[in-house]
Amino acid sequence: MSRTMPYSLEAEQSVLGSVFLSPAVMVSLMDKLNEDDFYDQRNQRIFYALKNLFLREEKMDYTTVSTELAQLGAMRDVGVSYLSEITDLVPTTTNLDAYVDIVKEYSLKRAMIKTASQIVEDGFNDKIRATEYIDDTEEKIFELIRRRKASEFVRINEVVNEVKEKAESRKNKGSLTGLSTGFGIMDQITSGLQPEELIILAARPSMGKSAFAMNLALNAAKHNKDQKAAVAVFSLEMSNEQLVGRMMASESRVENRKIKTGELTPKEWQFVDSAAESLGRLNVFFDDSSAISVQDIRSKCRKLKQESKLDFVVIDYLQLIKGDESKGGGVNRQEEVAKISRQLKQMARELKIPVMALSQLSRGVEKRDDKRPVLADLRESGSIEQDADIVLFLYRDEYYSHGKEDNGETELSFAKNRQGSVGNVLLFKFEKEYSRFLPITRREEDMGRD
Repeated sequence: MSRTMPYSLEAEQSVLGSVFLSPAVMVSLMDKLNEDDFYDQRNQRIFYALKNLFLREEKMDYTTVSTELAQLGAMRDVGVSYLSEITDLVPTTTNLDAYVDIVKEYSLKRAMIKTASQIVEDGFNDKIRATEYIDDTEEKIFELIRRRKASEFVRINEVVNEVKEKAESRKNKGSLTGLSTGFGIMDQITSGLQPEELIILAARPSMGKSAFAMNLALNAAKHNKDQKAAVAVFSLEMSNEQLVGRMMASESRVENRKIKTGELTPKEWQFVDSAAESLGRLNVFFDDSSAISVQDIRSKCRKLKQESKLDFVVIDYLQLIKGDESKGGGVNRQEEVAKISRQLKQMARELKIPVMALSQLSRGVEKRDDKRPVLADLRESGSIEQDADIVLFLYRDEYYSHGKEDNGETELSFAKNRQGSVGNVLLFKFEKEYSRFLPITRREEDMGRD
């Protein structure tokens, strides 16, 4: 049995009638509707004609609209009597917003019906793989969600009130407005890891960036929401067992090497058992898929978010994320990485969570006398710097001093901080055997403050 698509002829006619009654309302309608939002094809053509006249700054009445429709070859489809009916309609413009909402509501429902029908049709296509089918389905649905939430201009007083309300809600909570990192001095600089932020943690290999990221992941789970904060860790380089082994070493203060071999004293076993029990209570989720795309990451994170199990995401590391294979070979890797960083920023905004992605630095660092990293060293894409809200660099001077004992002193520098100061350099002691970073002190350096 055939069914008619949902729509309201009365609402569509009232919107068009309001324009003939008061042409000035076309200014707001242009931002809220387009001809595709109308279901009746006659109404689509009339709105298109009105839009053309508006853009040319011409008068909008029966004569001008009928002339425009005739020039478009659409007057016969609309009909003289129907255009006269719309022109003579006298709706109250006071209710125009209500008419517009009804038209948009039915337009969105029709779009959902068409999308769902296409999803069903694609499901029967043997040429589409299941993973591609699921990703494409999610993308179609979220595109409709973005359309529903399409923003319009907001007057300053509304934003002012929102800022004041948030300030009042935080006045008794101190300066921490995001997730605590577990490092007090880092929290002071960032006010915590903020929702919608993309944080890049970059270093040359063997500087300890994976260990530092795991420290942050563990601290975020332990120090927020009464140890109920949920953290997702995507490790493209190390296995889940390797990561958790490091976490257990950090938590128990038992050397990672001993945990691997099982050569522990009875006392050390007690520490490991206690750490295992403590870690087991935390909401930390791991995915060690070695070949994973941003679409895969986003899909898994959406699922966790829908289950209210996502507050922070850590990805180790950005350059290992799989690119878009649908474009075939010959794709510029720099462009791929640029696209990946933009997609990670979009994911942070969509899910309203902080996302930390680790990144390699180019070998150009090794050629300089001062090997401290700078923004230009971000490997493969300048857009990483552009998309990131915070860029952090890890640096150990002893790493380059061959023959000199490495005391673990590590610099964490803020090369970019969109919401705060840059140039801050925090000192940590890296206890490599425990995969653990301990804060030492803070140092200010002139790195071009914004």
